[in-house]
Amino acid sequence: MVNIDTVYQRVLALANKEQRGYITPQEFNLFANQAQMDIFEQYFYDLNQFMRVPGNDTNHADMVEMLEEKINIFEKETSISSGIGQDGFGNQIPVFNLAANAPNLYRTSQVRVYRDGGWRVVEKVTKKQLRLMKGGPLTAPSKYRPVYTMRDKNNLIEFYHDASTIVVDYIRRPKKANWTYVVVGEKALVNPDSAAGYQDFELHASEETKLVVKILALAGITLKDPNLYQIAATEDSKNIQQEKQ
Repeated sequence: MVNIDTVYQRVLALANKEQRGYITPQEFNLFANQAQMDIFEQYFYDLNQFMRVPGNDTNHADMVEMLEEKINIFEKETSISSGIGQDGFGNQIPVFNLAANAPNLYRTSQVRVYRDGGWRVVEKVTKKQLRLMKGGPLTAPSKYRPVYTMRDKNNLIEFYHDASTIVVDYIRRPKKANWTYVVVGEKALVNPDSAAGYQDFELHASEETKLVVKILALAGITLKDPNLYQIAATEDSKNIQQEKQ
């Protein structure tokens, strides 16, 4: 994790609040969560890119290993019991409510079902692929070739065939960062025990500097300071180039 109070104090110091203006805790929290999600979502684009190029034998310098380590923080699994739904032909099928069991879902990794003493990975197919599969006896889904489709904004899993329980491996979203405070005199001081719910950043500890830079860029827009925005944006661009060289 990254300590949110450390990031907040660094942002205030670098923004030089006495000359440029003051970043309120409310503004900081908005910027903080925007920055956290920007960094988090970029992991998946970067992973896709680096998996297409050769790695190296040094784990601590291999970009794929580093990105997977950062993503692993958010990997979860959940066991879901089935309800009854209908497919496009009116046939009853098991339906699994993913949203109810993983409300912080970002994306699914894989679906598994227990078959003959072991867990079998279930193939994900589109509605069109499912229709084509059902068209022939050799391609139709079966107990030993189960498939699933997603619907309702990835909230429900339609499963084919015969399962009362499935396990879903998924990536969850980071918890919302929240810098809580108490006013002492004219100063806002961190208050980790606030009823509002103090929450550090959940990103890997190595992301502290990147968080500061991205929050400063957003603050520069609010403070109407193009120099602050430019400095932060340039630093962010330099970090990206170093990572991708």
